[in-house]
Amino acid sequence: MNIHEYQAKMLLMQYHLNVPKGFLAESVAETVAAADKLGGTGWVLKAQVHAGGRGKAGGIKLVRDKSKIAETAESLFGMILRTKQTGDEGKLVRKLYVEETKNIKKELYLSIVLDRENAAVSIIASAEGGMDIEEVAENHPDKIITTTVDPTIGLYDFHVRKLAFGIGIEKDLMAKFSSVIKNLYNMFIEKNANQIEINPLIITAEDEFFILDAKCDFDDNALFKHKDIAAMEDEQESSPLEVTAAKAGLNYVKMNGNIACMVNGAGLAMATMDLINLYGGKPANFLDVGGTADAERVTKAMHIIASDQNVKGIFINIMGGIVRCDLIAQGVIDASKDLQREIPVVLRMDGTNAEKADKMLKESGVKFFATNDLQEAVQQVIKFAL
Repeated sequence: MNIHEYQAKMLLMQYHLNVPKGFLAESVAETVAAADKLGGTGWVLKAQVHAGGRGKAGGIKLVRDKSKIAETAESLFGMILRTKQTGDEGKLVRKLYVEETKNIKKELYLSIVLDRENAAVSIIASAEGGMDIEEVAENHPDKIITTTVDPTIGLYDFHVRKLAFGIGIEKDLMAKFSSVIKNLYNMFIEKNANQIEINPLIITAEDEFFILDAKCDFDDNALFKHKDIAAMEDEQESSPLEVTAAKAGLNYVKMNGNIACMVNGAGLAMATMDLINLYGGKPANFLDVGGTADAERVTKAMHIIASDQNVKGIFINIMGGIVRCDLIAQGVIDASKDLQREIPVVLRMDGTNAEKADKMLKESGVKFFATNDLQEAVQQVIKFAL
């Protein structure tokens, strides 16, 4: 689960990390009031959307003239912010974070990410903060310093020293830099984060470290342990279909294709999408109905995938083990009675009660194409979707 920058900074402060003072604003009037509270001679107005690259896309504005605060806020509220991460559809700006300015002496890059391949935690740092880190990694890989931490052992001083020496931290700042790394690591572990990205981490003219921007992503499966983080979810930043699916207990991720998939089991779902791509189609979603799927859950799943207007064909690929094929069939039948539009359905079901399911579907009057040949099923649904 992703959270907004202003929410991330609330968490960072709990771990004794320095962030500039700021206030959330949801209107032009609140933006002006926030600037009044902050005082000073400069203010940063930052669009709050779940995407990186906001500065390049015009979503972050530095204002030096207080009389321009309202005008700048008006230009940001309601804009569609498009970055590399949002795609062409962009993100609607509904909130601004109004922040004080800092005297920047140097900008650094810092992130902590879960390294699933090595069952470890990677801490990545660069002296090229504030820039597109992907470009730095591609053109100047020597400027990216990485240290790997075994979470069963924990973070040690040698990890910190490798990062500090690699990005040129001065000796007088070593203790403060070490504190930043250790506090950030503690937050990462205690809050079950997948990623905490700080860009930039600055050194001020007063030789203090401050986090100017923060992007945090947390493990959905661990949110039951972190009610405070779960409460930060902004449903307006997620796909409405994904929100609906989550409430129905379905594992659903919207994609950009036109072939909807309903599968039981994450591995089978991934293999199904791979086959669709292999034969020239494009999956519209990942949807795992799970091993305990019943008719009601399948009905909900059908309504969700059919409500995606890009979908031109539905592929249901079920391997009946724990899940019963007849329950899947009943869900398909129930959903077909009140779907808002007719969409071709291809079924491949095998295993528990598959014969019963086949009989139910044939007697239901539901239009579908059924086969036990996976290759044939994929080719047929792609043909329907053309």
